[in-house]
Amino acid sequence: MSATHSRHASRAPLAVKVALPIGVLFTAVASLATLGDVFATSSAYTELPAPAAAMTLPVVQATGERAADPCGEAEVRDALAAGDDAAAVAAFGGGEEFRAAVTAGNAPCISLQDPNRSWVVINKQRPLRPETFEPGALTRVSLQSTTPSNRLRPEAAEALARMAAAARDAGVGVIGINNGYRSFGVQQLTYSSHVRSQGQERADAGSARPGFSEHQTGFAIDVVACDSGCTGIGAFGDTAQGRWVAEHAWEYGFIVRYEHGETGTTGYLPEPWHLRYIGTDLAAAYHDGDFRTLEEFFALPAASDYDF
Repeated sequence: MSATHSRHASRAPLAVKVALPIGVLFTAVASLATLGDVFATSSAYTELPAPAAAMTLPVVQATGERAADPCGEAEVRDALAAGDDAAAVAAFGGGEEFRAAVTAGNAPCISLQDPNRSWVVINKQRPLRPETFEPGALTRVSLQSTTPSNRLRPEAAEALARMAAAARDAGVGVIGINNGYRSFGVQQLTYSSHVRSQGQERADAGSARPGFSEHQTGFAIDVVACDSGCTGIGAFGDTAQGRWVAEHAWEYGFIVRYEHGETGTTGYLPEPWHLRYIGTDLAAAYHDGDFRTLEEFFALPAASDYDF
């Protein structure tokens, strides 16, 4: 064999050199094709869970309603301007709606400190302003009276007359009046008399200091039982009239202002004879809500004592 032939014999054939890489290439392509089929099959038949951020969340609905403004109503403004308390309460929607608006602070046109209004609250922490206040209109009560203090606001006097007539028709007896409106000066004399006879501590438990009396508003009255003769106020709660009034006074716009068990709130011992006129709508809300004090009714602090 020649040297040239020997040199060529020692080299691998070109076909073998090329065939090896092509075989590897075909193998790789086949593998990739197989994997592609797997992914295609998975995406066609398997749903992957959605990302947490894309999950459906509960729908929250906000009404966006503004709080009602009863004082913005023309009917309310007109009633207040006319001094018609009953119409003003009715314009709010009734007694409970009125109370709810006031206690929620949503009735800036209503002042519980205004002594001209039947909803005024007077107690040992809430004096009259001014302290010498006098009602603009008073009328004599058409009932038997045991003292000269027998005047009330016209609406309260009319309601008292209707209540007394209803009690008489119900067969429980005659209701009379002991005290209605008392001026600042008369209250000074009344309170001073109690202090002299009982001492100040006991006087404060049963009589208001001048400028702190509901009687001065013309909306409060002390009633008595008058059959063959009128009894004292202290006996009223145990009479047929007293029991009837405790049950029915609210129907005529009155509440028993100082009830048993409420001295810690009102500052006064029980007085079943002391009625306070607040109007029929408010009295109905007071009764239906089982309230026992005006302080609770209007969400006011207790007033068990004076600050001085």
